[in-house]
Amino acid sequence: MAPQRRPLPRGPDSAGPGPGPGRGGRRHSRYQRGALAVTSCPLSRGRRARARRCCDSRGSPGGEAVAQRRTRAPRVRGSPVSARAVPARSHRPSLTGPALCSFLSARKGRVQQDPRGRWLKAAILLLLSAAAGGGLLVWSRLRTQDGIPEGGIPENGVPEGTVPEDGVTEVLAHRSDNLRDKFVEIPCSEDYDSHKRFAGCTPRKCGRGVTDAVITREEAERIRRIAERGLSLGGSDGGASILDLHSGALSLGKHFVNLYRYFGDKIQDIFTEEDFALYRDVRQRIQQRIAQVFGISSSAMYLTKPTFFSRMNSTGAKTTHDEYWHPHVDKVTYGSFDYTSLLYLSDYSKDFGGGRFVFMDADSNKTVEPRAGRVSFFTSGSENLHRVEKVQWGTRFAITISFSCDPEHGIADPLLGWP
Repeated sequence: MAPQRRPLPRGPDSAGPGPGPGRGGRRHSRYQRGALAVTSCPLSRGRRARARRCCDSRGSPGGEAVAQRRTRAPRVRGSPVSARAVPARSHRPSLTGPALCSFLSARKGRVQQDPRGRWLKAAILLLLSAAAGGGLLVWSRLRTQDGIPEGGIPENGVPEGTVPEDGVTEVLAHRSDNLRDKFVEIPCSEDYDSHKRFAGCTPRKCGRGVTDAVITREEAERIRRIAERGLSLGGSDGGASILDLHSGALSLGKHFVNLYRYFGDKIQDIFTEEDFALYRDVRQRIQQRIAQVFGISSSAMYLTKPTFFSRMNSTGAKTTHDEYWHPHVDKVTYGSFDYTSLLYLSDYSKDFGGGRFVFMDADSNKTVEPRAGRVSFFTSGSENLHRVEKVQWGTRFAITISFSCDPEHGIADPLLGWP
């Protein structure tokens, strides 16, 4: 009787002869080897069979038997085992044993890491974007501290010459403008009727004007240095400091002192005769321009108090004297005022942000953007209700020069060493 071929055993309990005894002996099942395989070569469930072959070839129980099973011929009962070589495929190299396991493990590792890699890349890009935004913010902040070039954006977020959300709808004078003369006539209020009228001086023609042709920038810088030297002797704890060379009033902490009496002979080291001569000359030229525009005689106008330097910054107010931003009417606040002028000594959006002068009309607001050497002037009644914006950054210097038609309210120009 011819010997019958018997195929290799299949099934969950058999994986070919292992290191134990033959049939009936103790053997490692595929599930046992599979458990070992999972611990040493983790792959997806769909590749479990490949994982068992892979990891068996790396030394798990039964590994040699599984590797040999692919090259053995079918056994015949009672016949010796003979190996039959299986020809290798010629079109591509085969991966077996440790090489196959390494390849599959690396491939699985890439598959598992790809989603995490994508999330990691997204997180890195997000962090880089946040860092870039933070750097831009810091750079913008430093830029505003050093001054913004013309056309830039000040710290309060309002580009130069545009309309913020506080109701300002028109810029009467941009900082970049170089105005010979600009005048807007408006009806006079009744404020002047409650005061004594002086022919040839009390306003009958009312309005507001701006000019850059009276005081040069170089003269404005010299006047500013006078203010800086004087205010260096004191200064308010709040955001607004005052220096009045006429009365000697100087902000000091939360109070005022008379700088001539308080500092005595030290004043001679702070100011010079040339400083006071320039001050008088600038005042006279502004007075003459106001008289010319409103059609009155300059000799009928009298310098009145308070006439003073102001220095404003973003420091919070400590007293009511620091709250310069409230709307007001000069004729109501100071009954002696008939004409008000301001000479600006620093540049809006370059030396400071905020701090614009705002005329508050019934239909719309009009702003004047300060510029060193610019003179803004207007009649002092309710027709020119106004305020100053809060300074957001930097320091704003100006000098307020006021005039009255009443000679009883007139004051003299300051003299060095007063009183």
